[in-house]
Amino acid sequence: MRGMVVLYVAVMALVTYLIRMLPFTLFRKKITSSFWRSFFFYVPYAVLAAMTFPAVFSATASLWSALCGVAVAAVLALCKRSLTVVALSACLAVFVAEGIQFGFVF
Repeated sequence: MRGMVVLYVAVMALVTYLIRMLPFTLFRKKITSSFWRSFFFYVPYAVLAAMTFPAVFSATASLWSALCGVAVAAVLALCKRSLTVVALSACLAVFVAEGIQFGFVF
């Protein structure tokens, strides 16, 4: 069993290394295509959104409080507020929505 754990860690280390090393070896010269440059520019944002957005709806006690938080965050983001203001306001909106829904006294 101990040998399997060492094998698992070695495989994870190899995969992590390959993911970080391959772009440097495959793309030696500057990428001039505007399509690929914009693609590589937006990939981190798309991946972060794909990982984060579904978790927003399961992180609260109810779907309604999650929708309140998402609505507040979307409105503030469209108003060009800072990330800190957007995140804290969304958390506060969820807190208030759950307090109203579950009858907490403020």
